[in-house]
Parts: sequence; structure tokens; C-alpha cells
Amino acid sequence: MPGAGRARFGQASASAMSMKWSALHDAASAAAALAGVASPPMTAEQRNFPAVMRDAGGWRRDLAEQGVEALSAVMEPGLSALLAVHARGVDPTYAASALWSEFVSARDALLALTPSEGAHGPLRSA
Repeated sequence: MPGAGRARFGQASASAMSMKWSALHDAASAAAALAGVASPPMTAEQRNFPAVMRDAGGWRRDLAEQGVEALSAVMEPGLSALLAVHARGVDPTYAASALWSEFVSARDALLALTPSEGAHGPLRSA
């Protein structure tokens, strides 16, 4: 039914990507902490990335969704391994630093998909 208040598939997909994007940054912050480096707060470009990709649509959105999935596939077991090693009392600094670097490189590659006219994301109002 039109106007029934249900999300269309595209909106649900963008929302899922937004949640994964946020979770990836949380995981990366944990990896950075284990590496002994400060994780800077998300910039507006980083925060708005899922919404910008939703609005961009097409091949950009498809690549962004695939990239977020691929990065999740790296970060989840990587962080689990780091936490397990840390729980055993082994120093995870070097491995955590490598995971943090991989995250930053992959995140920056995904951000490069952002169309130049939408680099700051859609205007938001309260």
C-alpha cells in the first residue's frame, strides 16, 4: 500500500549499510586502542558516506555496499583474534596496528567513491 509507512527495499539497504559503517568505525576504534594509537572522530564526510552513496545510487552504491561487506569480513575476525590474543596476555600492538592501517586504507578507498558534488552529504535538519 502506498503511504503505509513501510521502508522500500532501497531505504532498508541504505540503513543496513549505515549501521555496518558505524559498527566498522567502532571496531576500528577498538583496534586503534589495542595498537596504542588515537582514533580520530569521524568527519562529516565519513559520517554521511552511507547517505551519500544511497543518493548516488547505481554503480557507486553497489561498490560501496560491496566494499562495506568486504571490510566487515576483514574487521570482524581480525578484531576477534586481537581480543583473544589480548585476553591471553599477549601484546597485540603490532597486529592491531596492521588491522588499523588496513581499515584506514579501505575506508579511504570507499570514500573515494563519493561524487565530488556530494562530498559533504545531504543537507540535514532537525
